[in-house]
Amino acid sequence: MTDAFRVFVGWDSREPIAYDVARHSLLKNASVPVSVIPIKQDELRARELYWREKDPLASTEFTYTRFLTPFLADYTGWALFCDCDFLWLGDVAGLLEYTKSNKAVYCVQHDYTPKATTKMDGVVQTSYPRKNWSSLMLFNCAHPAVKSLTPEVVNRESGAYLHRMQWVADEDLGSLPVEWNWLEGWNEKPAHGTPKAVHYTSGGPWFAEWQNVDYADLWIAERDEFLSSADQAEAALSRSASR
Repeated sequence: MTDAFRVFVGWDSREPIAYDVARHSLLKNASVPVSVIPIKQDELRARELYWREKDPLASTEFTYTRFLTPFLADYTGWALFCDCDFLWLGDVAGLLEYTKSNKAVYCVQHDYTPKATTKMDGVVQTSYPRKNWSSLMLFNCAHPAVKSLTPEVVNRESGAYLHRMQWVADEDLGSLPVEWNWLEGWNEKPAHGTPKAVHYTSGGPWFAEWQNVDYADLWIAERDEFLSSADQAEAALSRSASR
């Protein structure tokens, strides 16, 4: 694989730092070229690719726009989508071994039923079959089932149709190990090492009240490293502009 591995990450204006840390940790641990692309609802609306009315049950700005990933990837090759509330502790290149198959899409097939009725930011926590399967999806973008995810379909079909992956036959749906989408507060911590990707699905350390969750110290360290590098880059740009 010579081209960069395309990773689309959901972006939400209410928690931009979550995206920044997800991107920073993913790139830092990657051993292959990676292109990280934020999925921003406002930009997609401006491009007339997204026109759904606001869903009161949508917990993020990318609840539906995630399914535009194959379209944004030109329906070619493989592309990954993940939520912004991820902390990457492993090498995303490990997912490339799954791109040798003919499956339409891979995901961690959680059996997840949230205990709480709201998330940390007060958003309603809905429960439905195959919940969190769509929070990390490795798309075979040229597969006929994946190519069915046109902007028209993404804007028209129900959340159940999209998130329960009714657009793909079960035999074309591949399963990833849980370490690639480890749900904080739900999955058991591994006896050795860490998950490849920690998913703070109910709330993460960017909330003041959510500091004692698993791997919070690693998320905070990653955030501080990102902020330090961003500050250094901004300072360098300022110095250059003043010359």
